[in-house]
Amino acid sequence: MAASSLATQAQTSGESPPASPPKPPPATPQQVEVTGGRESDTDQRRLSTAAKIIIGREEIERFGDSSVSEVLKRLPGVTTQGPPGRGGPPRMRGLGAGYTQILIDGQRAPAGFSLDQLTPEQLERIEILRSPTAETGARAIGGTINIVTREGFRAKLNDLRLGFGLENGKFTPGLFWTHNNSDGNFIYNLTAAVFGPHNRSESQTLTIDEEPLTDAIVRSQTDRVVSDSSRVGANLNARLQWRGEGGDLLMLMPGVFATRGDTKSRFEVVEAAGSPVPLYDHGTTESLNSSATLRANGQWRKRLPGETRLELNGGAVVTQGASHSLRREFDAAGGLRRTEQTDGDSLERSLNLNGKVSKLLEGEHSFVGGWELENLRRDETRVTLSNGLRQLSDDFDDNLAASSLRVALYAQDEWTFNPNWSAHAGLRVETIGTRGDGADGTRPDNRSSVTTPLLHFLYKPDPKARDQVRISLTRSYKSPTLSNLIARPSISSRYPTGANTPNSPDRVGNPELKPELATGVDVAFERYLAEGGVLSANVFVRRISDYIRNVTQLETVAWIPGQQRYVSRPSNVGRASTAGIELEAKFRLDQMISEAPRVEVRSNLSLFRSRVDEVPGPDNRLDQQPGGTLNLGADYRFRGTPLTLGGNFNYTPAYRTQVSAEQALTAPAKRQFDMFALWVFNPGVQLRLNLSNLAPSDYVTGNVFAADALRERTITTTKTATNLRFGLELKL
Repeated sequence: MAASSLATQAQTSGESPPASPPKPPPATPQQVEVTGGRESDTDQRRLSTAAKIIIGREEIERFGDSSVSEVLKRLPGVTTQGPPGRGGPPRMRGLGAGYTQILIDGQRAPAGFSLDQLTPEQLERIEILRSPTAETGARAIGGTINIVTREGFRAKLNDLRLGFGLENGKFTPGLFWTHNNSDGNFIYNLTAAVFGPHNRSESQTLTIDEEPLTDAIVRSQTDRVVSDSSRVGANLNARLQWRGEGGDLLMLMPGVFATRGDTKSRFEVVEAAGSPVPLYDHGTTESLNSSATLRANGQWRKRLPGETRLELNGGAVVTQGASHSLRREFDAAGGLRRTEQTDGDSLERSLNLNGKVSKLLEGEHSFVGGWELENLRRDETRVTLSNGLRQLSDDFDDNLAASSLRVALYAQDEWTFNPNWSAHAGLRVETIGTRGDGADGTRPDNRSSVTTPLLHFLYKPDPKARDQVRISLTRSYKSPTLSNLIARPSISSRYPTGANTPNSPDRVGNPELKPELATGVDVAFERYLAEGGVLSANVFVRRISDYIRNVTQLETVAWIPGQQRYVSRPSNVGRASTAGIELEAKFRLDQMISEAPRVEVRSNLSLFRSRVDEVPGPDNRLDQQPGGTLNLGADYRFRGTPLTLGGNFNYTPAYRTQVSAEQALTAPAKRQFDMFALWVFNPGVQLRLNLSNLAPSDYVTGNVFAADALRERTITTTKTATNLRFGLELKL
């Protein structure tokens, strides 16, 4: 270019151009990539006015996890209950079931739906919202986890993944398929999975009954249980999109989920010398469970004049479940002492219809208003036969039901005042009506209205820098589940007649439960690194009224006339509060230490405190909320090789929960170390190895009930094992 320019100048001036120098050898052509499309996960998080953490495909598939729960446990502030490697429902900020709102593609997950009905291969991304917004809903005292299934893009994709796991001698196969394609304005995505997890669990429970005044041991009993379970599951999801001109969209999202499980257990009872003769010596239990869920969601979006967009969403979910269990108890000589057979069916249906209007105003200013209508109904049938006879009298109906109707209106306004300040303000009004069948044949109605103002601020001290501060002032709530509203008693299988014990109570619902309400404040500081990565600190406080907790009490029960028994039922017990700090760091090591290897580091630390006002301390925390959780993870791709290695350490400290003045629960420290190795043969073939729960240890929990008449302690020890999983990933 320079030589040509000189020649042109010389010709213009009338002079002869100088002799051209010898041509250099042709340079290696440079490849220029033009990328477009959606913003990165980190950019979406940084630009959102309301706090949002986004986990994309790369991080979801990093470890090759076999369940969605295993993916979630490594995310900031998320804990899972139970022994290491067993997963479980996710809990944001350590709060129990119902405090964390679970959304599937932006719609509330149906009651009874387990995230393990999905597989990590079917996820496009995970969005974590620590504070509610008017649009996503206020049933999120702990926070919201939005699971977005694989989306269809115009790029063709046809992936097949074969995997199998091995744990405690049990084999778990899996087959997963993802397919994207397009035809003009029509884009479709299909994901399917077939899996068959098998596992063995071993546990033993030591029960000690003592006389409170003398500390004399009345009973010392050890129960040992070994269970072998197998499950077969299949699911199919589709996302069918038609995109018109100007952003118009019509999308259908049907899905089918089906599982069938079989569990066989063997148990035995060993009484210490001087203890009463046990009701049985040993026994077996056989359980069959099946569940099928049909989901059909749709979305229609139309762009109107004046930068206005209209959106309608609707869906229907039907979940049907069936269960059968047969328990046989034998004496020491092998003689049959008792049989207990339970057969149950449940049918849960939900319908929802939502409308939303959004308008882009002058400047960086947008308004959204909408309405939601949701109807849920659960019908449940359960019959228990003890030695062939009905366990409950005819006074208790076998067929019970519960229903709820929710109507919501909301409006939110998001605008940028200046380069430093942005705000997101919303108001949401919901009316909730619930009805549940009582044990006495009544059907009490509960109606409540919840008004939730929501305000989020984003402050950037220097708009050109990457530091920012978030402030959120919110109200949120937790509504009782339909199953908790059904007041049919479930009698202790260990003590079906006579007197039971506080740690083996009968269980019954409460149709008069009211929703919990919470007022919250969140303050966060975030620093986004120039080459990717983030450092953040978030402080939160929640104040809760009408807190719901399962309370065990000695009652005169109607299902066994004239008998006093211990009964556990959910109740509104009063006010509670929780607070905590959440720290997160994601970066590449050479960003912090010069000349360091390019190790990707992911770490988070959360610390929690809580108090239930009506329960005496110490340890009067919210239901089984740990003191915190820690994740330390890193991975490294070896240069010049197709190998990537990584690992993660997850830790939850031991804690004690004072449930009531008489009852306390204990949980041990939980440590889980996971590793993975990824070998990329070529862009279309890669092999992944996952080792989960390395260095397994026993998981020991406790339950103590101390009353004037009886003090009972139970200690349950559950064995855990390492899980080995191979996965072959093919791009066809």
